[in-house]
Formats: sequence, C-alpha cells, structure tokens
Amino acid sequence: MTQRLPAVLTPLDVALRLLLDGVGPVEPIGLSLADSVGGIAAEVAPLRTAHPAFSIAVADGWAMRARDIAGASSYSPQPLPASPIWVEAGDQLPEHCDCVLDADLVEQTGPMFQVLAEAVPGHGIRRAGDDVAAGRSIISPGRQVNARDRLALHAIGLDRIQIRSPRVCVIDVTSTDGSAASSQFIMEFVKVGARAVGVQTKGRDAASIFAAVGEGAYDLLITVGGTGLGRSDATVQALAAHGIVLAHGLALQPGRTAAVAKIGTTPVIAAPGAPDQALAVCLMLVQPALDMLTARLRRQAIVRPLARKVSSSVGVAEIVLLEALDDKWMPVAAGQLSLDAIVRSHAWLVVPGDSEGYAAGTAIGAFPLRDMT
Repeated sequence: MTQRLPAVLTPLDVALRLLLDGVGPVEPIGLSLADSVGGIAAEVAPLRTAHPAFSIAVADGWAMRARDIAGASSYSPQPLPASPIWVEAGDQLPEHCDCVLDADLVEQTGPMFQVLAEAVPGHGIRRAGDDVAAGRSIISPGRQVNARDRLALHAIGLDRIQIRSPRVCVIDVTSTDGSAASSQFIMEFVKVGARAVGVQTKGRDAASIFAAVGEGAYDLLITVGGTGLGRSDATVQALAAHGIVLAHGLALQPGRTAAVAKIGTTPVIAAPGAPDQALAVCLMLVQPALDMLTARLRRQAIVRPLARKVSSSVGVAEIVLLEALDDKWMPVAAGQLSLDAIVRSHAWLVVPGDSEGYAAGTAIGAFPLRDMT
C-alpha cells in the first residue's frame, strides 16, 4: 500500500510538541570518567572540603615564611635561625610556611643557611581552596562532559560521575537510496550523550520493519528510510501497527516526508533516508528529543550579521547552512542541501514557517555544526 502525505503538512513546532509531550529526563546512571565523555552530567554533589584541603608546593624548593626573609638579596643575604624544610611539588606545606623558594636561592655552609632573595606570601604554592572552594560543584548539571571536566574530576580524586544517558535505537530500513549512510550518521549523532544501538531490518516491507521496531525497550526510537510515497515505503504503516502516528508529513525542508509517533510512552522519529533530510531531522527533532531526555542546558547560538539575504517559502521551516566569513554568516545552502554544502558549512539556522527569510546585514543566531558529534 502506497503511503500518502496529508494535503496540509504538520508545522514543525506542532510535531515537536506532540513528540515530546510527556517526555522527561531519564534517570542518572553512574559511569567511570573514561566512559563519561560526551555524556550529559546529572547533579554533581558539591565538595564538602576545599581542594586542595591544605596549602601545597607547586615546585620543588625550600618552604619559608615570607616575613622571615623580607629584604634578603644576593647583596644582603639573610641568615636563617633554623634549617629550612625541603618540599617537593605536591607536598603539604609545613605549618607557618607561606612560600617556596627555588633551590639556588638558598645557600648552605655547614649547618648554616642563608637566603639570597625575598618572596611574597603565596609564591611557589597553591593555597587551600585555590582550585575549588568548599561547597562548590566541579561541573554543572545539564552540561556535556568534556576532557577538561575529566581532568578536574580526576585531580580532586573522583573516578565516577552521574550521567543522563538515554537508550536510543536506530533502525536502518534496508534501502539503496543512501539510508545506510544516513543511518550511520544518525548513530554517530546520537552517541554524543546517548547509548545507541543499531538494528538492520531484513527488508523494506511492513512486516520486517514491524519486527525490528518491536525489539527491545528504549527511551527513543529512530527509523531511517521508508517514509516516502513509494510502493515499498512502509515505515509509517509499521509504526501505526505498533502505536500511534502523530504526524506524517512535516512542514520542514529538507525532511518533508518525516514522521513522528509514539509506541506506548516512547517517542519515535521516522527520518527519511536521503542524507540532507536525515541531517535536517537530526537538527530539528532528534536533537531536541535528546536534550529533553538528558536535561541538557540550553544551547547557545553564535550571533553574526548575514553576508547576504536568505529567502524562504512561507509555511515551511527551512534549514540554512552557513559558513563563517569575515565575522559574518555566509549562506551556503537552504532547503536543498548538497553533500558539499553539508561538509563545508560551519553552522546552521532554521527559518521558521511564518517568515520569508532575512535581509542581508540582519544579526541572526546560528548553531555550530561541529558541536553535533
């Protein structure tokens, strides 16, 4: 049976609202720092004690009290009444000491020591709480964990972190129209912050797709391919047999034949198999769904003026790809996105359906494409 799109396409905001209705953040899971990169941090308990908990040396040298060596110089060496204490980098500073002098600034003659330079309090040391104050959390919830976060967490002695990591299944509907490449792209896309599983259907027929959709329990289900108007496009039919199709045919370019559905309480996104349409669906449906499931902080757009105008058809939300050029956004492609445009673009924006576009010089916010994977 051939699928037909409705005469009126569903506005993108309506489809997204239907898809995410009742969807909330998944429960956090504990992961090692090695497995946490790319995940979205859940609540991280604030430190009970400052880090470091006491003053430490940041270099090898002699621990001193600054006021005891005030005025010392190579012309006027300052004798010490007692032997100083040698410390290595990372050692706790002895009581009453507040600086560390390099080895060549202290001379020893038998049991006598003299200092050849003065120092200010704090020289050569890291005071208690200099890295992280007591009561402060090392990473904000809703932020993507990166290598810098891991460095800080390792340094304070934490080896595990609470992460929100939804379970996502990407079903590749067997096809020769490029959906295999698109499925791989979507898999890489969702792996940033989610636990992704790939499934290959045995055929494009409704029974094969139905069987693949019914396997496993997930927080988000994404099918790739089989959403168009061809005789073998049976994805939407299979979804309807499992649950409820909320919308098929979206006012989105590219991505017009995409669909959204629910199987029980699980949101389902049916992405077309063409690469540019798969990219559009990832940006406009998959990414918001993942952000909701992970309680991710709102993404920040980069605002720059347009180097030339962007025209768009009223009634359809259009994806525009952009290059950064002399502190401006240069439109590369809109609506129909070539592989070349996808590869060389730096950012993207969406022109909403109620807009005809933007004039040259308009300051617009765009989101980096390189942040996606």
